[in-house]
Amino acid sequence: MKLTVLVDNNTLIDRYFLAEPGLSFLLEDSDTRVLFDTGYSDIFLKNAWKMGLSLSDLDYLVLSHGHLDHTWGLEPLIRFFTEAGIERLPCRSPVLVAHPLAFESKKCEGIGEIGSLLTPKKLSEHFRLQLSSIPLWLSERLVFLGEIPRNFAFEAGAAVGYVQDNEGNKIPDLLPDDTALVYRAEAGLVIITGCSHSGICNIIEYAKEVCGDSRVLDIIGGFHLLEPSEERMHGTLEYLKKLDPACVHACHCTDLNSKIELSKVCRIKEVGVGLQIEYL
Repeated sequence: MKLTVLVDNNTLIDRYFLAEPGLSFLLEDSDTRVLFDTGYSDIFLKNAWKMGLSLSDLDYLVLSHGHLDHTWGLEPLIRFFTEAGIERLPCRSPVLVAHPLAFESKKCEGIGEIGSLLTPKKLSEHFRLQLSSIPLWLSERLVFLGEIPRNFAFEAGAAVGYVQDNEGNKIPDLLPDDTALVYRAEAGLVIITGCSHSGICNIIEYAKEVCGDSRVLDIIGGFHLLEPSEERMHGTLEYLKKLDPACVHACHCTDLNSKIELSKVCRIKEVGVGLQIEYL
């Protein structure tokens, strides 16, 4: 499988791509092509074009969760497909895979909407939806995890904004829709995350359970370690030290101090737009 970083907070040196606080990866596994998240704007399309990568023949569009930095690129993607149709260019609409709660209206005091701008009803006019809270295999070796069991107390996260129930009550949003992808490589699991609101250790444990493999080759994506508590940082470090993954590509929502701490127990590698990694 080849993984290409289309959107991240950073770009690689001497590669003139665009960056933003968001995330989008293109995964190519034999005949299966998957776009994982769409970032905040249309730069995933611009960066893909600069790299000579086509997004007109995707099999799946997978969303890690419903936040704006992962879903607001959906609108320009729909425009991309629509304009291809107008010009009669070869194009096919992918299956959209996400947790059933990914499209809830998520709001934050003083900001407003921080969730998806498009409802499942509107999205179903452009994509075939497969909303699943249980694991869903996209290919023989690539699986969407669905809802992540949260078992590590040190990863109990604070709510990010709120959602509203049918009566208008504000419910703290603990992001039950946060999920990940896992690729079964020959040398172990490649765990591909969006923001890891579920807890990166919880995600890894569930990936090992679903795939029946305890070897971890790589973990790439956001770790949601932004000024983490001492308890969370310590618990994460102890877990990863014991796990001993072959390498780690922590990016997006992982701050500098957390990367420095992670580097003490993991083989941390640089991430930026333009990075391509191949897994056998």
